[in-house]
Amino acid sequence: MSTNVPLSEASLPFPQPSTSPSSPNLPAQKNRFLEYVRHPQFWIVLALSQALAITQTGTNTLTTLLANQNVSIPAFQSLFVYIALFLIYGTITICKVTPLGYLRILKTDGWKYLLLAIFDSEGNFFTVLAYRNTTILSAQLLNFWAIAVVMIISLGVLKVRYHIAQYAGILLACGGLGILVASDHMTHSNGGKAKDAVKGDLFCLVGATCYGLANVFEEFLLSKKPVYEVVGQLGFWGMVIMGVQASVFDREHLERIKWTGDEVGYLVGFTVLLVVFYTGAPLVFRMASAAFFNIGLLTGNFWGVIVGLKVFHLRVHYLYPVAFVLIIVGHFVYYGTEGVLGEAKKPWLGEEQEEGISGIGTAKRRLRNPQAVV
Repeated sequence: MSTNVPLSEASLPFPQPSTSPSSPNLPAQKNRFLEYVRHPQFWIVLALSQALAITQTGTNTLTTLLANQNVSIPAFQSLFVYIALFLIYGTITICKVTPLGYLRILKTDGWKYLLLAIFDSEGNFFTVLAYRNTTILSAQLLNFWAIAVVMIISLGVLKVRYHIAQYAGILLACGGLGILVASDHMTHSNGGKAKDAVKGDLFCLVGATCYGLANVFEEFLLSKKPVYEVVGQLGFWGMVIMGVQASVFDREHLERIKWTGDEVGYLVGFTVLLVVFYTGAPLVFRMASAAFFNIGLLTGNFWGVIVGLKVFHLRVHYLYPVAFVLIIVGHFVYYGTEGVLGEAKKPWLGEEQEEGISGIGTAKRRLRNPQAVV
């Protein structure tokens, strides 16, 4: 996740190998073992990815609690998230570019953000819908597929080339998740009985596919556009899409719900946590990649059981710490041969990142200011 075809073209870019000379600011390409791991940027993005995994675990838990109360309103539940994102980041965008400039963004780039919002909102919709039919741990297991989608799209469309160490890191992390699943099977700690496991897992599969597409596209957009514009536009179009879907699919269920304080609290908590998630995710996409972002979320199973100890009365198997360590080791192996810029240097932006934006978390910012931490 390399030609310099502008994003305004009718399709995603199909990059060509860069022929420009190496940047004087970049380190030599040899003796790079653990070079990136020794820099603070790695530890920042690792900590942030785990914070996002914990946040996602919180949203999954709250969705399960709502489902346990027979509240299944996937579109309506996500609608408030997009409204909040638009109110926060859409307002910032309007203040930055003026209302007229905002209209120009809608006219020239609106279709790109609409496409991003379709992928993202449908990912949320089908994932929330899945919790009506399957267990929380079964749903998290399908994070495997999101990683596969990200890598396939990055390889095929953005012409990203992964090092063998990165494949090994991904396999290690996925192996850790496999141990988590095996321990859940041995202890029967799967988050409860599934209502319709086949239907639920199919919904999860569709949701994971949409998330993978959204992650790659968002990483691409964030490499060229300001964070407030991308997230604000995602909120705007997501609000429109989820508003329509809620009026069609959730209306009857909403009419039957007798809201309690707990249910309102779950919905508010879900909204707040996802807004935090959408605020932190762009920094991971810029400093790392969509692939690393999804690897980081694999530890959600571990954090989910930690939460489940109290909420769902799950039991911790002795293999859980082993699995967690294996997933984290996978992060280190993934970046074991990366240079000092890690995956912040996007191949589709050119050797000097000249086609990209210089913003927080970008390689272009660090090339211009080597002392910058993010």
